[in-house]
Amino acid sequence: MRSVLSAQEIGGKLHDIIDRLFINIPSGVGSRRKDLRLGRKDLERVLAKGARWAIEQGYGTESDVRYIEDNGQIPFADPDNVSEKAYERGKDQLGTLGSGNHFVEVGHITEIYDEKAAGAFGLFKGQVTVMVHTGSRGLGYQVCDDYIRQMIKASEKYGIVLADRQLCCAPFGSPEGQRYFSAMAAAANYAFANRQMITHWVRETFEQVFHAGAGKLGLSLVYDVCHNIAKLERHVVGGKETQLCVHRKGATRSFAPGDLAVPEEYRKVGQPVLVPGDMGRASYVLCGTERAMDETFGSTCHGAGRMMSRGEALRRTKGRSVQRELEERNVYVRAASRGTLGEEMPEAYKDVSKVVQVVHAAGISRLVAKIVPLGAIKG
Repeated sequence: MRSVLSAQEIGGKLHDIIDRLFINIPSGVGSRRKDLRLGRKDLERVLAKGARWAIEQGYGTESDVRYIEDNGQIPFADPDNVSEKAYERGKDQLGTLGSGNHFVEVGHITEIYDEKAAGAFGLFKGQVTVMVHTGSRGLGYQVCDDYIRQMIKASEKYGIVLADRQLCCAPFGSPEGQRYFSAMAAAANYAFANRQMITHWVRETFEQVFHAGAGKLGLSLVYDVCHNIAKLERHVVGGKETQLCVHRKGATRSFAPGDLAVPEEYRKVGQPVLVPGDMGRASYVLCGTERAMDETFGSTCHGAGRMMSRGEALRRTKGRSVQRELEERNVYVRAASRGTLGEEMPEAYKDVSKVVQVVHAAGISRLVAKIVPLGAIKG
């Protein structure tokens, strides 16, 4: 999300913003909203309609869906292919922030690399931004868990030799493949709705702190993009356009200028690409390229990637105060637990600046802006 505010304008209000975000958005393992419990029919509508369900309930505006991948609603979703256990886990987690590397981060733009693309995205140097990273919570995790067992059996059934059991799969057109694809789409719709509700509460938080409306603060969505999903798309293979099922795991779309899937306002420069880093260094906005369409099925990296396991990070932070270390870098963080901060310490991740330089040099996405964190809440 972008705003019309500068880092200087939020100055002394930053701690208040982060503290209120931490109250307004439940965070962490098993977090739930006590004020929002959905019945089975309500949840079925969430799984079918995605972000549109949230907007119909008053969480945001119709203009938001213009800037969400697939307009926040994947049409192949079938709530009937989602298990009862997944429904149970998801019924009161909507509007919450996941654990681990999930976050809501307030930052400011310190560098603009491409003035034309930045202008199209409504970004400027010194601008305050908000980045949200969370997904389908326990419901999506359960969908994955449920179907892994089925896919292992399907791999054997269809004679697919696996190099690793984690690569279990089924032919796309098979009954098993279609059931999973429709359940995965339903989980993705849950994630769209989840982020849309959090977007709404981010706006409310800023309104509470600044005693001004979201319109006056300019809090509008730049883009919402997936990074763990399979999508039906058309790409050129061997000189012929064909429909493919493109899997992006830890990767994100990087569609080129002119692609009709890109919002009209951005079409001349390409799709916004969001690459989060760690909570102590930086995140980046890039844009999609023709080379990505030619070489990587319109894909690029999603984030920095870990340098060490969570267990190793915890061992290395024993006896340290990661929160105080971050405050020494002028970053104010609230987290569901001290363990979360230890697992997510900046050194646990690769330097995202080096990562984005690689994809920029490779031509599969193009640098637009650098965002440095001011504060964050962690799940």
